[in-house]
Amino acid sequence: MIKAILIFNNHGKPRLIRFYEYFAEDVQQQIIRETFHLVSKRDDNVCNFLEGGSLIGGSDYKLIYRHYATLYFVFCVDSSESELGILDLIQVFVETLDKCFENVCELDLIFHMDKVHFILQEVVMGGMVLETNMNEIVGQVELQNRMEKSEGGFSAAPARAVSAVKNINLPEMPRNINIGDINIKVPSLSPF
Repeated sequence: MIKAILIFNNHGKPRLIRFYEYFAEDVQQQIIRETFHLVSKRDDNVCNFLEGGSLIGGSDYKLIYRHYATLYFVFCVDSSESELGILDLIQVFVETLDKCFENVCELDLIFHMDKVHFILQEVVMGGMVLETNMNEIVGQVELQNRMEKSEGGFSAAPARAVSAVKNINLPEMPRNINIGDINIKVPSLSPF
């Protein structure tokens, strides 16, 4: 089972953090620092698997990672997972990001965090692998993008609300509202 997915840059700045097992916030930060320290000091010529750090479970857990340009993609898994299978999963995830963002870079992970999390949820949910077919994942992302465009997205919500209020067809604006013993005088809303 996948326990955590960590993506950080060459300087140790986290770009995506997803824990599938509960850890307190301070322990999560220590795990990120320890994982970065373990992974970043390794030479590029060595194996991409290593024993998990002391905070994330020690010898029962493995860190499987890939280093692409300025980013480290690290999957923390238990001993039941296949190292080569996880390496392939990292490759699928990165290629999917690359296809969705057209040559993905670190800034895409920063400025499109919601989309990156959506893609990750299409691949892994609850620590279990859901989908490894890149075409299926990209198809779901494109479907989500079309749905967001058809609804106008969150950015169009204020404009749609103003439009809806303007389109209310009231014959005449009420001037006095009586509710039981309460009498409310409505001020004129006309700018003139």
